Amino acid sequence: MSKDWPLWEVFLRSRGGLSHRHVGSVHAPDPELAIRHARDAYTRRSEGVSMWVVRSTDIVASDPDQSGSLFEPAADKVYRHPTFYDLPDELKHM
Repeated sequence: MSKDWPLWEVFLRSRGGLSHRHVGSVHAPDPELAIRHARDAYTRRSEGVSMWVVRSTDIVASDPDQSGSLFEPAADKVYRHPTFYDLPDELKHM
């Protein structure tokens, strides 16, 4: 029964997209069937060119309540952010 199947998170890259984005979840017993279920559920209008499925239990996330201590160390490394450089006007997309 599908409610006993593991949950898979679905990431889709659209035709004009450069990266995959999360579009939803499916239940399936294995990766191959997860791809098929995801294809049937999330690409009905041929909008995808690449798809990832990842078992939900394999995703590790940071705690939003700890974001300050997690991301704060990057604030003291200004050299990683080239905001103090003067760029020529010819460079439009930097």
